[in-house]
Amino acid sequence: MSLKSSNKTDVNTTELIITIDADTFESAVEKIYQKQKKTIQLKGFRKGKAPRKLIEKEYGEGVFYEDAINSLLPAEIDSAVAELKLDLVDRPSVELLSVDKANGVELKAVCVTKPEISISDYKGIKAPKKVKEITEEDIENQIYNIRKKNARLVSVDDRPAQMGDEVILDFEGFFGDEAFEGGKGEDHPLRLGSGQFIPGFEEQVAGHSIDEDFDVNVTFPETYQMEEYAGKEAVFKCKIKSISFEELPEINDDLIKDATEFNTVDEYKADIRAKLEEAAKNQAEAGFENSIMNSLIEKVDSPIPNCMYERRIDSLINAFDQQLHQNNMKLDLYLQYTGMDMDSLRDTYRERAVSEVKLRLALEKIAELENIQVTDEEVDASLTEMAEANKMSLDMIKRFIPAEEYKEDMKVQRAIELVKDSAVIDNSEESENAEADTAENTDAE
Repeated sequence: MSLKSSNKTDVNTTELIITIDADTFESAVEKIYQKQKKTIQLKGFRKGKAPRKLIEKEYGEGVFYEDAINSLLPAEIDSAVAELKLDLVDRPSVELLSVDKANGVELKAVCVTKPEISISDYKGIKAPKKVKEITEEDIENQIYNIRKKNARLVSVDDRPAQMGDEVILDFEGFFGDEAFEGGKGEDHPLRLGSGQFIPGFEEQVAGHSIDEDFDVNVTFPETYQMEEYAGKEAVFKCKIKSISFEELPEINDDLIKDATEFNTVDEYKADIRAKLEEAAKNQAEAGFENSIMNSLIEKVDSPIPNCMYERRIDSLINAFDQQLHQNNMKLDLYLQYTGMDMDSLRDTYRERAVSEVKLRLALEKIAELENIQVTDEEVDASLTEMAEANKMSLDMIKRFIPAEEYKEDMKVQRAIELVKDSAVIDNSEESENAEADTAENTDAE
């Protein structure tokens, strides 16, 4: 291999002209011939016995050229990239410029390289960090949950059904005078107000009594999952079989003893407060870090190759696909249900991918500027801890997590801690408004 020339054609693009000498090329062609000849049969020769010259005469001189070049390309390009110390972020695109037996091969490889990020003022970033004050109302909301879990259903027969009641219902749906498939139910339990049925149905059941025959008139939503029903008017003939309401128990020491590990209401409330306060601190800490990281992202204005965003989107979709598989669903079925295609799904991840790529580049640059180092021993210690938690050996976990990549991740994490430790808490109104705007934009994405 010979690197004939290199030329930086764009900010993150380098064009290489690579030559492969005639002898190297001839050797590769001969290897491909030896590999493929056993599948080639020419008239007058047994399969695998046809001479190379006759095969080339029959199919053309370049019959083995493409496979020969492809067999050489990885090593040739790797050698050129190593010589120039290029840090590639995508597979090079290759164009064949010339090829013949006498002069060998000349090709062009367009390489997209990792961008050089410029970042400053990453220490002393200002960000809000307000810990939510826990109120008695917050505690009462938690207590309501345990009352809800221990509620009992009480049957009533002296009043009509109300929203919030649970009824046992018979119903049958009609389009005009014709009953439709899937519109009939007997002894069906329904919590009025749960939204289990189509809009307007449950509200019309409320106000009717046990054994009363009544009609419910509804219109199926335009977006109803069964397209043949979408937008149609229907009438459901209904009868309530029973009505029950949920009775919440009184909160007292006896309930707390039966339902929790505590003996008194006061002990339980104290535990709730402690947990809510801890959660509030963690939430404030997470918000503080997110605000700092968003500030770092905003500082990255260097040109970034689009392929880096696309590859990050690939990773996010692969992770989503695996999550779907864990829930026994396939990605193509998910797209069908949601009415999306792969392009629209990729678009939903684009803003997130842009932010994550910019943040990673910023943190890697900070680790370089701060000369953050991670030793092999530190990598092994961290991977060993992970391996033990998953009942694996160190060697086994290294098969799944390359040590060098993990070392870079540890550097990035230390860069995060450095930036975070140097950040300044700023709870001014201006800072809080900026944080609210950032959160609103994130939610919109």
